[in-house]
Amino acid sequence: MTIPTEPIGSIPRPAELIAALQAGVTGDELAALQQEAVRSTIVALEATGSPVVTDGEQRKPSFATYPVAGLETLAADGVVIPFADGHTRQLPVLTAGPFRYRTYAGSYVEAARPFATRPLKQAVISASALSLLYPGDGIDGYPRDAFVADLVDEAERDIRSCFAAGAESVQIDFTEGRLSLKLDPSGGLLRSFVDLNNAVLDRFSADERSRIGVHTCPGGDHDSTHSADVDYAALLPTLFDHHAGAFFLELAGEPDPEAVLATVAECLRPDQRVFVGVTDPLDQVVETVETVRDRVLQAARHVPLDRLGTTDDCGFSPFADDVSTARETAFAKIRARVEGTALAAVALGA
Repeated sequence: MTIPTEPIGSIPRPAELIAALQAGVTGDELAALQQEAVRSTIVALEATGSPVVTDGEQRKPSFATYPVAGLETLAADGVVIPFADGHTRQLPVLTAGPFRYRTYAGSYVEAARPFATRPLKQAVISASALSLLYPGDGIDGYPRDAFVADLVDEAERDIRSCFAAGAESVQIDFTEGRLSLKLDPSGGLLRSFVDLNNAVLDRFSADERSRIGVHTCPGGDHDSTHSADVDYAALLPTLFDHHAGAFFLELAGEPDPEAVLATVAECLRPDQRVFVGVTDPLDQVVETVETVRDRVLQAARHVPLDRLGTTDDCGFSPFADDVSTARETAFAKIRARVEGTALAAVALGA
């Protein structure tokens, strides 16, 4: 038995694609550059030895808003998310219903499939994150209940589009989970987020849910975070209430990973696998394979080996304009993760 290892999703874009985005290139020219970026990303991921690959989110404008990019029923003045270094990201806000995705993630799988020789994984945004698009003062003629019903339908369709296009697994990005505890320390908002995501997950069979995972981190943008100061112990018991088969946890960047792992051991259920982060995309130093090995061995003291996997703490470039990490650094960290995980498996007799 080996220890499974998977990427989270985003990879820094090639310089040519970044330049084109900055120059406002559109249409066929941009599509060709994006497709070449997908091809080169998958080739480079496979060269690291990664047993699972992604398209690196090369065609997404951001991990969070790809479904609604270009919608005419949006305004720019939505929820503002502050980061520790002082920069912010702002979500759009919905101005009219009904709510519909403009882009489904299955289209990214279709574009990536011709280049992949290994199983494809696709990241999707959570229903809970997109629920933040609905304005606090409501929309005339389109009550929140109607919006939520449409949102659950669309989130289900997004995941099914990935499986239909050939994805082996789907990962739901849930970075707003930890942030919700900053906004509402009582945990009520977090619970409502998990309940909303479960309304989507419960539409899938047990076998399908075994191929769906949930990723959490304290945000990762321009080498900064939005909620790293929130104690993991407040998040994890509710996080594992998601009706999903796998969980991808930021861990390498945590100040006390031992305490986090002890809480994980208490919360993890028999039908769930946890992929622990063993590389930190916010740290420009590339981990050695020995560092990765030791992080896996530490995790194995808390998590049963048959329910343990490894991953990166978060995506390397979740927003298209984030150039804080070099593409070469991302691939070097991924290679260290793959090789370090294999070293740990040997040490553990796996």
